[in-house]
Amino acid sequence: MGTGKTAVGKEVSRRLSMRFVDIDLEIEKAEAMPVRDIFAKKGEAYFREVEAEMIRKYSAEKNLVIATGGGAVLREMNLAALRENGMIFCLTACPETIHDRTGRNDDRPLLAGDDRMRKIIELLNTRSPFYAQAGILIDTDDKSPLQVADEIIGIASR
Repeated sequence: MGTGKTAVGKEVSRRLSMRFVDIDLEIEKAEAMPVRDIFAKKGEAYFREVEAEMIRKYSAEKNLVIATGGGAVLREMNLAALRENGMIFCLTACPETIHDRTGRNDDRPLLAGDDRMRKIIELLNTRSPFYAQAGILIDTDDKSPLQVADEIIGIASR
């Protein structure tokens, strides 16, 4: 969260003439409510089930750039589905960068409430081992979405 997945994904898809799919947006469409409301009304476990369904559905297609939420890597089945037809790039950033980038809105249910920085650090500590195993890590600190897209396209074209 706050690493630039959507902005970078859109840029990569544009440059490669591929369709872009944001899993969180697809979930919002299917559930007819924002992610924060899904978390509040149906819980994180329900959200993760719908997320897994969407990942399974879209990862079966080809010529897509898919942006998932940061928690998608917590389920091996999601990673296996995503690896089936593509490469996985994990965009990372330091806690301060994530805090700055996410501090502008309240659409992040896992960061709701007080002490956003503590919550960001806890999430990163929990998820970092999963990110490290998931795919190719790209640090987005001090980089624009265009620079990150250049890096991804360069790696993918090797």
